[in-house]
Amino acid sequence: MSEENGVRRDVPEATVIRLPDYLHVLTRLTEHGQRSVSSAELAAAAGVTPAQLRKDLSLLGSYGVRGVGYDTVRLAGHLASALGLSHAWPVLVVGVGRLGEALARYPGLSERGFRIAGLFDADPALTGSEVAGQPIRPMSELATMAAELAPVIGIIATPEDAAESVCAQLVQAGVTAILNFAPAVLPEPPGVHLRQVDVANELQILAFHAQGGAQV
Repeated sequence: MSEENGVRRDVPEATVIRLPDYLHVLTRLTEHGQRSVSSAELAAAAGVTPAQLRKDLSLLGSYGVRGVGYDTVRLAGHLASALGLSHAWPVLVVGVGRLGEALARYPGLSERGFRIAGLFDADPALTGSEVAGQPIRPMSELATMAAELAPVIGIIATPEDAAESVCAQLVQAGVTAILNFAPAVLPEPPGVHLRQVDVANELQILAFHAQGGAQV
């Protein structure tokens, strides 16, 4: 078992994926003045079973008190620490088309512990213009800003044909956490955590279920 700042680093990926949901629920509960929550209530709000919730939290060293449950403020702080949200993470967005612009304007990022620190685009016609108070910078400045703000998270919001090249540039700039919104499946570079979100793919999966599954 390895630890960093008191947080275990051998937590299964499936558990890590559920932690933001737990934190989101706890944040809302604390905002409404609720000081404690039972495992059953928290699990139901997060869409998991109480047994799964207790197992996930026990992996982080968090245990409820029988008959009382979990202290919402304390548990929220513990989860935020485990997720590395003790500070606002700088995010660099590459590709300032409609999606990139929407991400730059999205207030939910700052509410969840992230800040758009830089916008980049290969189109020289966009250089110098602003989105949500942020100037759009040329790709030539990517490595410098990534180094100045390291560690950072990179977001790829480019067309499909540019995604692989942009990913390589981010990796070369030392970015080790990348979220890809481009409709392209990218190989995960060594030492880099790459997550891929294809909205069209997700809609196609929903369409499959909406029409009752495969029709033979």
